[in-house]
Amino acid sequence: MQIKIMVLLAAFVGFAGCAPRTASPGATLWAGLYSYHQEMKTLEARPERWPDRQRLAESVKTTYLATFGGSEEFNRLVNLDLRRREFLITLRAGGLKTDREREMQQELITMSQEIETLGATIKRQFTSSHLTAQDRSSAIESVATVGLMNLAIDAFSPPAAKSDTAAAVTKVGPYVVMGQGLASEVKTPEGRMFRCATTLVPEAGASIKCEPAF
Repeated sequence: MQIKIMVLLAAFVGFAGCAPRTASPGATLWAGLYSYHQEMKTLEARPERWPDRQRLAESVKTTYLATFGGSEEFNRLVNLDLRRREFLITLRAGGLKTDREREMQQELITMSQEIETLGATIKRQFTSSHLTAQDRSSAIESVATVGLMNLAIDAFSPPAAKSDTAAAVTKVGPYVVMGQGLASEVKTPEGRMFRCATTLVPEAGASIKCEPAF
């Protein structure tokens, strides 16, 4: 399932007042970030499509604003990610003077360091705001959402995230979240496993639903 950021954003903004309870800002934001990373992979293979990459970056910043009120750190992270990608595209094309190439390589190192720092801050911000807003009945879905968001933020950090076929793993407190595309699994401290799926909620955004794995 290919998720488009602007479709999710329009749905969430336009129908937030009457959205079914199964849709959530956290799932909607994560789905938008997942789409951002997937679409950027396609766009960066076409150097001439830099206007589309810029529009995509603005779209995901707007998605954050619509779902969680925005974040200066997140906006800075996306701006750095966009700049880093344009640098890498330019370096792959070749033809640069040696001094300029050296300067760009050094700037990439500096950007990567700032991306790491920003990522840690954004994950704390999201975890705090998301878990505070959830009720106890959706604890596993909340853990899954936070875990997937952590992985999506980690994907901004070079080197590139794991391949689409490889599962990524992160911890949310005592829980372990394993993500693979739009699917994920949550392992509780007691060893119970839950399988989770992200789906679009018509005219609402996106949701994450977890079921026990027997």
